Amino acid sequence: MISADEEYTAKKNSRKQRRVILQLAILAVIAAVFYLALFTVGKYKPYEPAAINMAQDKGFIALSYFGVDRVGQQPLISEDRLGEHLAALHKQGYVTITQKDIKDFYEAGKPLPARALFLMFEDGRRDTAIFSTAQIEKYNYKATMTTYPENFAKRDTKFLKPRELKSLVDTSFWELGTNGYRLSFINVFDRYDNYLGELTPLEYAMISPYLGRRYNHYLMDYIRDEHGVPKESYERMKARIDYDYQKLRDDYREGVGTVPQLYVLMHANTGSFGNNDRVSAVNEKWIKELFGMNFNREGYALNDRQSSIYDLTRMQPQAYWYPNHLLMRIKYDINEDIVFNRGDEKRYSLWNVMEGAAEFQPEKIILTSLPEKRGLMYLKNSEEFKNLNISVLLTGNKLGSQRIYLRADQKLNRFVSVSVINNVLYVSENSGSGVHELLALNLDLFDSKERLSVAEDKQKAEVREFEAFAKYANSPEMAKQYFAQSREKESETAATIEQGEKEYIPNISVHEKGKRLVHIELKDNNIQVIIDGREAFSGTVNDLAAGSVALESAWGGYGWSQRNLADDVYDGVFESLVIKEIPAAGQEKILYSDKLSGFEAFRYQLKKTWNSVINWFIVHL
Repeated sequence: MISADEEYTAKKNSRKQRRVILQLAILAVIAAVFYLALFTVGKYKPYEPAAINMAQDKGFIALSYFGVDRVGQQPLISEDRLGEHLAALHKQGYVTITQKDIKDFYEAGKPLPARALFLMFEDGRRDTAIFSTAQIEKYNYKATMTTYPENFAKRDTKFLKPRELKSLVDTSFWELGTNGYRLSFINVFDRYDNYLGELTPLEYAMISPYLGRRYNHYLMDYIRDEHGVPKESYERMKARIDYDYQKLRDDYREGVGTVPQLYVLMHANTGSFGNNDRVSAVNEKWIKELFGMNFNREGYALNDRQSSIYDLTRMQPQAYWYPNHLLMRIKYDINEDIVFNRGDEKRYSLWNVMEGAAEFQPEKIILTSLPEKRGLMYLKNSEEFKNLNISVLLTGNKLGSQRIYLRADQKLNRFVSVSVINNVLYVSENSGSGVHELLALNLDLFDSKERLSVAEDKQKAEVREFEAFAKYANSPEMAKQYFAQSREKESETAATIEQGEKEYIPNISVHEKGKRLVHIELKDNNIQVIIDGREAFSGTVNDLAAGSVALESAWGGYGWSQRNLADDVYDGVFESLVIKEIPAAGQEKILYSDKLSGFEAFRYQLKKTWNSVINWFIVHL
């Protein structure tokens, strides 16, 4: 007879065995993912001469990604999203060119393919190599990996070492470039104009939530004091910059055997090679001595015959860009027609896309705006819709506009609308005589988000700064001093909003994600809006006439970014959209639905769940 304890132990061991088997299976899949990513089986094939058309010799576009990982965590783009970008470019006919092709284009006058793409990945991250190599091989693309040689001697496993860089080049799908010797920051002030001086990348990362735009890359200027006065002489500045280029040269020669011919000057868009003429001259001397080309600007993709090989420009696609976002930016840089992704043609055919571009992915509509304007689409045969129940998950970024129109005419002279614009919920009506706002609700207030005074936020900034200096201090004694200062600052009492202090209103970052579940019920002259399961508005409208359902996305302004980033295109993302008719009596009728059903829904959810499990293991291993 088996005792209760023995039975319990047997069940426990059985559960352990099943868990171990599951973990081993998942690890085997992860190992396979890494193997396929790291070991290429093909060889890069240069573009065919037939791809060159002298009449279309317009130059090339350059795209540069910060980095790639499995799941996509700003600023790193996910492997899947990168694949979507490259697939869209390949579909447009883009072929990659090499560094030699660029040199031949400018120095020998040789033509390039009509749609020539130069592809880069910055910062020399190991995860970039792991998760992008299979994607570029899939489309027979060649890319440049740029690195900081200071990382060669560090134990930080995030960055590729010389042996790995040589292996990448041996695959034939990669070339090497450099971002400079190291990444460091000078003349740094926080957003309250506290002078912080010089920061390492680790200090910068820890303090960055409290920084503004008052800082510089270490090669771009003199090192200055809090009053802007140089702390170093011309000779000292020149020796400092000379040392970095010499160290870069020596470390590359020792590590990989040669100095890369491509340079990316950090930071971009100064108009020359630095923020000071004398600093710029020192940089220019070294850049032209060591490198064959320099990407000196960011934001614009096209380089043509009038460009300088030492003043090239690149576009840096962001992790949150859907494929049509990238194509929209390219279209207006090259001033040529682009065929946008449409996705599910059956669902696409149910809508009239009036402005912008729309892509239909499973359970998702991505409506991409025109630059600095909007995207707009009408549901076909919805002109007589009147009483409706609409459910949708809005997952576009906070900065921008996602709007649902009800009872709309074709010129939007009449409508009822619900929109989330720059994190504010609006309920509006136009009865033919202009827009009337029924509600404007800040969703941070709706969420009861903590409100800080300017004084309280400034205190938090200063505490974090002392903590960063303590964590990365050069000696235990300095660490103790900074730690004591952080505790002293934390113990101070800062004036609150209730005490009359001005409220701190944070800027909305261009990268900040949004996610709002919206339910709208419009019945006769009554409208109710529920956000994330809670009522946000209940009121009345004046116009009872029927009309169409339309979706709109719109650019919400340039927003906030510490980096020199300007983006004038917006992706409105409408997930699981369901439109139901509310009849006078009886059950609601589904007029439109993006939700999958049956086996298709099961398979889609199973795939999502499996990917989530794999992603969790990769992130937490």
